[in-house]
Amino acid sequence: MAVAATKSYPVTHTDEEWRRILTAEQYDVLRGHGTERPGSCALLAEKRPGVFSCVGCGHPLFRGGAKFESGTGWPSFNTPLPGSVETSEDRSYGMLRTEAHCSQCGGHLGHVFPDGPPPTGLRYCMNGVALAFTPD
Repeated sequence: MAVAATKSYPVTHTDEEWRRILTAEQYDVLRGHGTERPGSCALLAEKRPGVFSCVGCGHPLFRGGAKFESGTGWPSFNTPLPGSVETSEDRSYGMLRTEAHCSQCGGHLGHVFPDGPPPTGLRYCMNGVALAFTPD
């Protein structure tokens, strides 16, 4: 989490501003690196063409065509839009994982795992509460 926590991002707010902008659950995930309950997000079932964006800053992250059913209980994608998602090392909970965060505001989105489908073989396992969906 070190990169996301120390890097300066184009979209910044004070902690107080983030708390006003986001719901308590969104704040816990995006700013506190929390995780929503699996299967709890309506975006898990979203299958329409469109764009999934960061709920914190509105930056587009994934096209709907990159979304797939992973069976994990969280929205999963195999390919982010170019330059939209950055990663950093996450050593929390005694594990080594790759954190995914928004390239514009640094908000925690979820984690990336090497068990996704082609073409990338990656699974961007995202917290649905960190995403907003806009249909085409």
